[in-house]
Amino acid sequence: MKKIGVFIGLLMLTSAMAMAQKYAFVDSEYIRKNIPAFNTAQDQLDKLSKQWEKEVSDGYAVVEQMYKSYQNDAVLLSQEMKTKREEAIIAKEKEMKDLQNKYFGVEGDLFKKREELVKPIQDEIIKAIKAIAVDGSYAVIFDTAAGGNILFANPKFDLSDQVLEKLGYKN
Repeated sequence: MKKIGVFIGLLMLTSAMAMAQKYAFVDSEYIRKNIPAFNTAQDQLDKLSKQWEKEVSDGYAVVEQMYKSYQNDAVLLSQEMKTKREEAIIAKEKEMKDLQNKYFGVEGDLFKKREELVKPIQDEIIKAIKAIAVDGSYAVIFDTAAGGNILFANPKFDLSDQVLEKLGYKN
């Protein structure tokens, strides 16, 4: 709702200049789906993510098994043995949390791999959009895939195919 209000306010502020300005939109999701390198990179990220998710899930299954075993054996264990088993369970659980954070944390391996594989492609797309905007004298180019910023978009202003062509791809 806030985005719509800002958008409407911006339109009202620039209404005098808007008559002379050219506006267009692209669908960045459509563009990405039509770039084989992006799809390859996304597939690699998905495979890595699934592999790491399985590793973490298997680790947590070990923690769960250790805990069940501890519960079953608790009545037979001395206090010292209970403490050692509890510490082992806690250590394994911490190890799994650390591993999960290493792979999926804010600055984790998945984030770094995404930066390595996807960012160059996204930078290329932005560069192509900027070149088209300059060549076509567009004041603004909106991204319909960004969600909710455009209430109506005339398809004749969709430059997505031009961006793909500028990047060397045909659809």
